[in-house]
Amino acid sequence: MDAIEFAKPVIGLCAYSGSGKTTLLERLLPILCARKLNVAVIKHAHHSFDVDHPDKDSFRVRKAGARQVLISSQKRWALMHEIAPDETELTLQGALERIDAGCIDFVIVEGFKSAPVHKIEVHRPALGKPLIAATDRHVIAIATDQPEKVKASLPLLALNDPAQVADFIGQFISRRTNKAEI
Repeated sequence: MDAIEFAKPVIGLCAYSGSGKTTLLERLLPILCARKLNVAVIKHAHHSFDVDHPDKDSFRVRKAGARQVLISSQKRWALMHEIAPDETELTLQGALERIDAGCIDFVIVEGFKSAPVHKIEVHRPALGKPLIAATDRHVIAIATDQPEKVKASLPLLALNDPAQVADFIGQFISRRTNKAEI
């Protein structure tokens, strides 16, 4: 399958649970933002989650039956959509369709491990998991804490050097947008 298309470049972080995707993302975002990049993040959750709190009005009206609740303030807005029993969860393509491409430079996807997007694999050999890159042609680099234990022909990035990973992402974005290196 060809990579998912979107108006802006999309790059994923994929890994087995516990490998450090979120930690890497938390370390990458300040670097990318300091480079004046506007980043959207789509995170896949494998379980039920709630972003609202029981004592808030938005929680109360959602629990009362509203299918969608949009909360707006001077600082942010958020849209919550309850999935009906006959609906399926969003695909990555469906999630991308809800991103406003006009206000971002690119999207980082965390999770959606098997989605056909270009991705950086976060790999810790000590966890004993196989390389996703061995079976996924969309993996374009591997961020690892033990490069000497990774046998792959892809670029190896230092997992504990988020600036190096940010440089790789900048080069990827530049190639996708035909702009000078970011």
